[in-house]
Amino acid sequence: MIRIDSVTKRYPDGTVAVDRLSLEIPDRSITVLVGPSGCGKTTTLRMINRMVEPSEGTILLDGKDIQQQPVNTLRRSMGYVIQNAGLFQHRTILDNIATVPRLLGWGKEKSRARARELMDRVGLDGALAKRYPYQLSGGQQQRVGVARALAADPPVLLMDEPFSAVDPIVRKGLQDELLRIQGELGKTIVFVTHDIDEAVKLGTMVAVMRTGGRLAQFAPPAELLTNPADSFVEDFLGTDRGIRRLSFFPAAGLELLTSPITAIDATAEQIAARDTADAPYLLVTDLDGKPLGWAEPQDLTAGAIDSAQLIPYGRPFVPGTDSLRAALDCAVLSPTGWAVAVDGEGRAAGVVSQQTIGEAIRGAHAKSAQGATTEKVAR
Repeated sequence: MIRIDSVTKRYPDGTVAVDRLSLEIPDRSITVLVGPSGCGKTTTLRMINRMVEPSEGTILLDGKDIQQQPVNTLRRSMGYVIQNAGLFQHRTILDNIATVPRLLGWGKEKSRARARELMDRVGLDGALAKRYPYQLSGGQQQRVGVARALAADPPVLLMDEPFSAVDPIVRKGLQDELLRIQGELGKTIVFVTHDIDEAVKLGTMVAVMRTGGRLAQFAPPAELLTNPADSFVEDFLGTDRGIRRLSFFPAAGLELLTSPITAIDATAEQIAARDTADAPYLLVTDLDGKPLGWAEPQDLTAGAIDSAQLIPYGRPFVPGTDSLRAALDCAVLSPTGWAVAVDGEGRAAGVVSQQTIGEAIRGAHAKSAQGATTEKVAR
């Protein structure tokens, strides 16, 4: 565990970057520091590995004061990932990843073998090993940065806005990759971001910091979204925090309808049988059961269904893995107002209306409130 105890960072000109900050960062989890510019989150991160020395207070790593440890030994025990990766431009990708093992005295072959192993772990093609950073995309460079930070298998990983310089699609992929790697390795990760969506997605715990380097709230994401500590936290979370909260409610319990689903080769009798009062549209699938689009029943002609004329179904969701937020988003984006659920193979598992999703949301809120009341009484 990393314990930050009444830490202050004051610069010679009197500027206070961090003010009496106290935090207990749990092991084998992702703790996110989030807040506006100038709130001291990066300074806090850099004090953990002594790139910045605190003016007051103590930081303990597994109960030991980091000030009592040799600074180089401390830093080599912590992986460090920054924006734009910070790679050595004159070294190949393989040698960039092998940097810390080589500093620790590993042989060249052992270091490079470890680097190749990590390239695979972070999703980098082995064919990139002999290339140089400038020959890689921004997302690939960030993956190299993560691999380099993991090379010596450090227990702690510090990440300073590592994904902020890449486009949203690449960023989402990198976030998902980090969660996958964390699920496998169980590192203690301290992650800095200014993006509350990123904080909520990645964080086991989220520390919201206010300007002046003071802690505003420290809580799990779901609690943060449900009970912001004050108006500053509430404003920082934004007006759509209720939508974000739906990310923590699973879609697995949604009542799916299968009756409005018909195959593209359906007979007239089969189409008629699927035409029910439950839904105003029928979802047409291909011969493998994968969705093609919506149509009103009277517009379907047996043996002559043209997939090009179907109404787009938008984006599907997977009930077993996605949240109510994902299901609601699919329904809102669908021209028909109905969301399509698919299984792991992409086959249509059912459809659900915005109304049904709304009822499930109300039920989830009620269950959550009941659970919070029970916990409060138990205390």
